[in-house]
Amino acid sequence: MKQLLVLLFLFLFSAQSFSQKYHSSSKSAIKSFEKALQYFDAREDEEALKYLRKAVKSDNEFIEAYMMMAQIYKDKNEFTEAIYFFEKGLEINPKFNPPGYLILADVEFNQGLYSEALAHTEKFLALGDFKRVDRHDGLRFAENCRFALGQLNNPVPFEPINLGDSVNSVKNEYWPSLSIDESKIIITVLDPVDQAKFSKMATVQEDFYECTRMSDGTWTKRRNVGPPLNTDDNEGAQTVSADGRFLFFTACNREDGAGKCDIYLSENENGYWSVPVNIGYPVNSSYSEKHPSISPDGRKLFFASDRPGGLGGLDIWVTQKNSSGSWSFPVNLGENINTPGNEQSPFIHPDNQSIYFSSEGHSNMGKGDIFISRQDSNKQWTRASNLGYPINTWNNEVGLFVNAAGDMAYYASDRIKGRGLDIYEFPLHTEARPIPVSYMKGRVYNARTWKGIEATFQLIDLQTGELVMESSSAPGEGDFLVSLPAGRNYALNVSKPGYLFYSDNFSFAGVYKLSDPFLKDVPLSPISTGEKVILRNVFYAFDSFELQSESEAELGKLIEFMNLNPNVKIEISGHTDNVGNDQYNLLLSEKRARSVVDFLAAKGIHVDRLSYKGYGSSMPIATNDNDNGRSSNRRTELRIVN
Repeated sequence: MKQLLVLLFLFLFSAQSFSQKYHSSSKSAIKSFEKALQYFDAREDEEALKYLRKAVKSDNEFIEAYMMMAQIYKDKNEFTEAIYFFEKGLEINPKFNPPGYLILADVEFNQGLYSEALAHTEKFLALGDFKRVDRHDGLRFAENCRFALGQLNNPVPFEPINLGDSVNSVKNEYWPSLSIDESKIIITVLDPVDQAKFSKMATVQEDFYECTRMSDGTWTKRRNVGPPLNTDDNEGAQTVSADGRFLFFTACNREDGAGKCDIYLSENENGYWSVPVNIGYPVNSSYSEKHPSISPDGRKLFFASDRPGGLGGLDIWVTQKNSSGSWSFPVNLGENINTPGNEQSPFIHPDNQSIYFSSEGHSNMGKGDIFISRQDSNKQWTRASNLGYPINTWNNEVGLFVNAAGDMAYYASDRIKGRGLDIYEFPLHTEARPIPVSYMKGRVYNARTWKGIEATFQLIDLQTGELVMESSSAPGEGDFLVSLPAGRNYALNVSKPGYLFYSDNFSFAGVYKLSDPFLKDVPLSPISTGEKVILRNVFYAFDSFELQSESEAELGKLIEFMNLNPNVKIEISGHTDNVGNDQYNLLLSEKRARSVVDFLAAKGIHVDRLSYKGYGSSMPIATNDNDNGRSSNRRTELRIVN
């Protein structure tokens, strides 16, 4: 609608449109106005205003002069004066320029004057002198005004705290990205360009800065991250992977770019960022791709683009990483999120099912509000919901980030005049919160040499068998960090070619504090005769050898291991605690081991590679004097026998 209003106004005041008689009989007023029109076309606003004042002094009912003055003040962001002169011109003759009421309403709306904007929109609609498209815009705008008034009357809890001068300044700071443990923040800062050093037309450019949170909760003084991330060009709108290893960001008009704006990737290696690379086709195109947000498992990348196939303007799209490590052709997120207006700045929460984004197309309160959508049980995105006033206002709110626990949000706003955009944090009200997420971190190492190794992680929902997360430990170091959405029981599998895989399971049914994450070091044993691994995610019915459905994910991993190592032969060993009769325990452990072998054979693993044996309670690995010890002793093991 804003584009339409600008076009209407430019048409009204273009030099070619004044072939008709002016609404003034004063020759001196017309002469001054025509002089002002020349300066207006040349965008010399102060000179234009000087002659417009002369025009209205000669004729205080010169409508065209008042309307041009209003537009100039609107362009200068001097909205009080713009409103005054729009009203002045429209009062003289309401039917002279009916769309002027929509222009005036737009100015008032973006200053939070919703009642006044609604009144002028309704006056425009009452005039009835418009085309069908004008009426549609008027009705849509009236609906937005009523929505905004409803938000004002029903505010959500909101207590924003400016992050302070260590993070913010009189410059524009925006796009906050926090590490999952909230110890570091990366922001985009609009810096002035050193014109003496660089021969560039632009006077400002975007760079990345970072801060570290200290033990008392305050932030260290921000520092420029420097090259190779920061260059003489713009870098911004960044997203950092959950483990902090990968940074995706937006860069525009680069020599290696496919379109106006492209998405780039840098990897952190031993504390240093690599030279960024364009992630290429099919994500980047001849159009604009920007505002990336990486999912917690690193397998999905959400971004904004104006590429064909969307609903109009900028839309939110998603691409998925396939098994070869390349990105799939992007898919539009659909009409529950996207509109004919602009949708941008997506943020996918670590729960992997709540997405926050900015939209001009959904009912909003100003220049673009922040919304949330969630995936339902069918993996479909729900209708976007406005986060509410006063999180959203008539000001500019940019790039929301929500912490892993889901209780605190960070974004940029220009609500304090004179400071530009600053980063704020605030408790997020309950209705807008995602699923709480904690994280697990540790190190994968060679069980013989203790050296860190790169390995693949898989987190599987034990109830559904769904792959919840897939990631990898860092090359060389073996460090890893994976996020854990609450309310699930997980199977953990860690694997690397040439090694026995590692399995574990744990429950994350409650809400865990980020200050108390899961810590897990994972030893992997090279494949060799006699090496063992406990199959911790093989489960049986109580006092039975019947395999439970929760075992299928682990057994699938075992089948994969056998297929990748076709010369390996294994023994499946069954073990029990010491409760009950020794003979009964020996028989039960043997039957349980055989049930695993039967499952593997039924799935195509040749029986010549499989053997089984029950050991009963004869080989405990923990005490049998308490429940935890007895639980550890009830186990199924895999042993390499050749």
